Amino acid sequence: MKILTRIFATLLVILSFPLLAQEPVVGVDDPQSLFVDDDPVLHQNKQATLHIMRELLQCNQWDRAGEWLTDAYIQHNPNAQSGLEGVIFYFTQVMKRPRVDNCDELTTEIVAVMAEDDYVTVLWPRTYDNPNKPGETYSTSWFDTWRFVDGKADEHWDPAMITPQ
Repeated sequence: MKILTRIFATLLVILSFPLLAQEPVVGVDDPQSLFVDDDPVLHQNKQATLHIMRELLQCNQWDRAGEWLTDAYIQHNPNAQSGLEGVIFYFTQVMKRPRVDNCDELTTEIVAVMAEDDYVTVLWPRTYDNPNKPGETYSTSWFDTWRFVDGKADEHWDPAMITPQ
């Protein structure tokens, strides 16, 4: 009986694998609502992060980057150089992202915004082609973390890997 129970349990586990599917990463309905805080310093940093997300990363208004990034802007993404000019060069010359003038609302899907001390982290969904199943995609998440000094982002982290040139 023990052997039969083990065989049945093993078969149940094996047959259940196709039923176990990854849950997709999904953002909130109103992403801009996540960029507020009762603490005035955290609120200021979250608001600066909102501008970075909306005006810079979404709408590519890199001519305005000095409003929310320090001149030093320490960069931990291996594809962009540190410094305000380095990050502007990366997005405008390497990525060649076109500028969007009308940028009233954050349309980037956001899962969460977390702030503590001088740090703000934004988490959002990403979808990629599945290298193991051609024609299919999978859902995962991405994050950016910034450290703020006097209301401007002074340092940045993300999980980026070196991209081929």
